[in-house]
Amino acid sequence: MKFSIERAALLDAVSQAQAVVERRNTIPILANVLMEADGDGVSFKATDLDIEVIDKAVAQVERPGGTTVSAVLFHEIVRKLPDGALVQVAEDQAQGRLDITAGRSHFSLATLAKEDFPVMASSDYSANFSCKASVLRRLFDKTRFAISTEETRYYLNGVYMHVAEADGGRKFRAVATDGHRLARVDADLPDGAEEMPGVIVPRKTVDQVRKLLSDDDAQIAVSVSETKIRFATPDITLTSKVIDGTFPDYARVIPQGNTRELKVDAKDFAKAVDRVATVSSERSRAVKLMLDEDRLTLSVNAPDSGNAEEEIAVAYADEKLEIGFNAKYLQEIAAQVDLEMATFLFNNAGDPALMREGDDLSAIYVVMPMRV
Repeated sequence: MKFSIERAALLDAVSQAQAVVERRNTIPILANVLMEADGDGVSFKATDLDIEVIDKAVAQVERPGGTTVSAVLFHEIVRKLPDGALVQVAEDQAQGRLDITAGRSHFSLATLAKEDFPVMASSDYSANFSCKASVLRRLFDKTRFAISTEETRYYLNGVYMHVAEADGGRKFRAVATDGHRLARVDADLPDGAEEMPGVIVPRKTVDQVRKLLSDDDAQIAVSVSETKIRFATPDITLTSKVIDGTFPDYARVIPQGNTRELKVDAKDFAKAVDRVATVSSERSRAVKLMLDEDRLTLSVNAPDSGNAEEEIAVAYADEKLEIGFNAKYLQEIAAQVDLEMATFLFNNAGDPALMREGDDLSAIYVVMPMRV
């Protein structure tokens, strides 16, 4: 194998691949990226046995072939090469090495046989459709903060993507929850997605897919089966296993009877929560909200360090209410608001609160209260 490639193109391709590789591996080949040169390009493949990513780049191929090399080490070398450099990569099969040359820089890395590189089993996808990158990005960005990190509740360690019945017809829906807060976001159902099975996309996959979605107008080809999900652009294909578990009936925890309505500037609210939470202990981070007519008072009382209080003008016309929340959860939910106003709906101090962006019902958030 021997090819020449622009440093920028090589870095883009290797960056996406090496991000999948786990830093600590008991299986040496999993720390490597598989390079295969053929025709007018090179493909880079990496896997952790749950996710597989293939990135293609245009190159001048002098000698077709393939080998594997340390993904992290190769990425670091390419990253540190000067901008605009032409990188020459050649395999020395006799020595079991990969030679990398750029200008006066030369590196020689150990390789492992490409035949040992694991291949992810193929899958028969029951749904194949195309979706704009901006739509997928919104679904993932507005839900991933609520993904659970508890390994024992593995079925909550991802975003549940499915087709849901809604007032406006069938929707393409993403949901995440950790039991303390919940995010539910809807989008128009893409053509071809009607038969999509509900799948739980793991957190790591969500983070990796997010890197494919920088171009708003790009069309992402999505394929879904009961066990796998695949996202593809013309240059990159990411295939992932989905979490083998049943996502809970999230509709049961979305409050329906909350009638006390608070409208507040989302950015002002998030900043006020952040300021008063400064004095709270990291362990609880509880903030009390005291609602009165067109007035919201946020307060924190931390016996060990002090207390804080701030008042902000809001639109609120219901009876007085005092309710406590985890400050971090409030800030994360408020950060999801793209519109100017956030609308909170409360019932009483012991019931979960519901938040949406103004009057937009396509994204709703639920947060459980705390005792303060």
